[in-house]
Amino acid sequence: MADILMPKATAVWLVDNTALTFAQIADFTGLHHLEVKGIADGDVAAGVRGADPVAAGQLTREELDKAEADPAYRLQASKPKYAEYQETGRKGPRYTPLSRRQNRPDAIAWLVRNHPELTDGQISKLIGTTKTTIEAVRSRDHWNSANIKPTDPVSLGLCSQIDLDAQVTKASARRAQMEKDGTVKVEEDVLKPAVEHEAPSSSPTTLDELFGKPKRAGGYEDDED
Repeated sequence: MADILMPKATAVWLVDNTALTFAQIADFTGLHHLEVKGIADGDVAAGVRGADPVAAGQLTREELDKAEADPAYRLQASKPKYAEYQETGRKGPRYTPLSRRQNRPDAIAWLVRNHPELTDGQISKLIGTTKTTIEAVRSRDHWNSANIKPTDPVSLGLCSQIDLDAQVTKASARRAQMEKDGTVKVEEDVLKPAVEHEAPSSSPTTLDELFGKPKRAGGYEDDED
């Protein structure tokens, strides 16, 4: 079994785009072969968008062709590109080699699209970038936006799979706790009074004032027919 990112989405892509057996796909993604069969039947992962493991750098086309030709063959995941640059337990600020820094916008775009639960601080820590750059990529204001291609930061050698999984788990736990505490609704509660102030009441007093009708101590003057 290969330790891959988004196994279910990868299985969806392999079912739709290859002639691999359910057993081969299950072995590569770590899913049960019955779950893979359910994906093929449309009973599992309905609506899940497939993730191409070849484009993500987790599998080579040659390896895929070899597995399609031999049903007994088991896929071997590719070693992430630039793995020699990945840090091994080093503490402190993350250092990114100069040759890899140009790939940061691609990694940011991938993380923003596939893991919106991550905060800018987490993305910054993962790939060694700045919050200003993250915001520029997200808002498409980056100077090279036209050429940015979302790419898995693990395959680019900007972070390890372990670090990415840890940050995603942390972000998911934080969101779950916020939903449990109800703190995710704070923004709605703050904005609500402002909306109420902007929408004036449609009471007779407001209408009378708009038309300039004078008030009397006992109420309002009645129009004579």
